[in-house]
Amino acid sequence: MAEQNQVTKQEAKIWAAASYLWILSLVVLAARKNNEYVRFHANQGVLLFVASVIFMLIPGLGWLLNIVVAIAAITGIIKAWQGEKWALPAVGGMAKSFGDWIIKTLKI
Repeated sequence: MAEQNQVTKQEAKIWAAASYLWILSLVVLAARKNNEYVRFHANQGVLLFVASVIFMLIPGLGWLLNIVVAIAAITGIIKAWQGEKWALPAVGGMAKSFGDWIIKTLKI
């Protein structure tokens, strides 16, 4: 039984880490919305994905902001892989409500 629990934890870490990979964040949010740990990271991944798309529309400064998003995503992947719940600085609190809104809006 302990081995199965370990596999489940490892699987959750993989899903959580994958949630920071741009559009895959939406797939992870839809597929694992009932897992609290994965959903925490998926909410943040979706927020980073949407921010990245918006920043692409801003000439000049947008690429610099996308570098910040990429660094946050890489840090999120590392923290998710380590099994930590790490909130994004400044916008981590918004991620949960934004993820809930995405689920309601897209009906996933």
